[in-house]
Amino acid sequence: MNSEFIIEPERKTRVLDHVDVLVVGGGPSGIMAAQAAAESGMSVILIEGKSFLGGNLTIGLPILNFHGQKGNQIIKGLPAKFVDRLANMGGASAIQRCPLHMSITFIEPEEAKLAAINVMRENNVSVLLNTFCVDTIVEGTDLKGVIIENKGGRSAVLAKVVIDCSGDGDIAFRAGARFEKGNSKGLMQPATLEFCLKNVDIDKLRYSVYTYPETYDTTVIPAEYYRENRYFILVGLQEQMRQAKRDGLELPVDTTVIVTGLGEDEIWVNMTRVLGTDGTDAASVTNAEFEARKQIDHLLKYFRGYVPGFENCYVSRTAPFIGIRETRRIVGKYTLQREDILSRRQFEDGVAVVSYPLDIHQPDGNGFSLEWSGDCYDIPYGSLVPEKINNLLMAGRCISASHEAMASSRVMGPCMAMGEAAGRAAYLAVKHGITPAEVDTRELRGELLDRGAFLRT
Repeated sequence: MNSEFIIEPERKTRVLDHVDVLVVGGGPSGIMAAQAAAESGMSVILIEGKSFLGGNLTIGLPILNFHGQKGNQIIKGLPAKFVDRLANMGGASAIQRCPLHMSITFIEPEEAKLAAINVMRENNVSVLLNTFCVDTIVEGTDLKGVIIENKGGRSAVLAKVVIDCSGDGDIAFRAGARFEKGNSKGLMQPATLEFCLKNVDIDKLRYSVYTYPETYDTTVIPAEYYRENRYFILVGLQEQMRQAKRDGLELPVDTTVIVTGLGEDEIWVNMTRVLGTDGTDAASVTNAEFEARKQIDHLLKYFRGYVPGFENCYVSRTAPFIGIRETRRIVGKYTLQREDILSRRQFEDGVAVVSYPLDIHQPDGNGFSLEWSGDCYDIPYGSLVPEKINNLLMAGRCISASHEAMASSRVMGPCMAMGEAAGRAAYLAVKHGITPAEVDTRELRGELLDRGAFLRT
């Protein structure tokens, strides 16, 4: 036996299922893609590696950017229906204007998991949890399906169209598509493990911020915002962090970033940072999980000792997995660019509208930057279609975009809109017996508009 590698014996792999549309990844984009395809009459299977659906909906983050920089609602259709469902369950706030992120919707992670399950059941989507896609079935340039593995062993799922909502472009990568990672030096944005603090006096925090803005800075969000809103995101308190560091605390960031939960005494913290994390490398992600958890201790001491309202807080839970901002970006028919965003470009094949700023957490650890365009831009269908692989679509942060452009399109609101667009496109491809690249984008845009999505016309 060669110590460098082994030769696996040839095997016959049973075909588990043959469907119209296969969606890989049960996060915000995957849920929308599966629902969009299924409600159009397609047979759909959704594969998810974790034991629950929801992805980043479950890690303590709010949903951002349903509204544009001019205050209009730009994400409608299935994503808006999903948020309405959550709100009716008591698992989401109203969509609230935010001076920093355009709009913000506060959600309860556990309710998001349940809502996702209910949507799949109501639309007859077959779901396989705790299941990994470990290879692809490619003939020439045609993707025919995927190989999966779970506790039951190894099997194949064949599909007419596959939608890669894995976040990391796993299916496109395994099918041989070209991809890019990171900035010009190959460095990616840092990873963050969200954690939740309970027993926080949120009214005391609000009062301190809006009464003493010279002491408790909140960057571009006016102090008055905290008087008017019980739910909020707070970015600032830089002097408090500087003092804590002078007093010997080891803090991974220079700015406090916290978000209210739906509980009356609950705050989610977005402040762990692990530089150099590669979300496509298991050892790197494992290290990031360990390192982020080490950082929580000093962050807890910071909040208890330096931020009003946190004196008696405690860590009640951590996110089920570390948040990855950036990995593979699959090269598609069109690569979305920074200039497209800042020029507010409108594409003839636009399938989603976004107004989120260029939000880059610097890979070298030098803080973060926000850059606004003043209005909206389109995500073109060409960014959802890989360059050379047939029968494949992408949705979510692995679409074809530059490092800078992805920093805007990666948040949950746009990802949900992309997911719906991909699901509608898959339906049209199957309906007409063509590849996704051959879908008439005028028909696709018409389908999206007829189903209630928002597009610029």
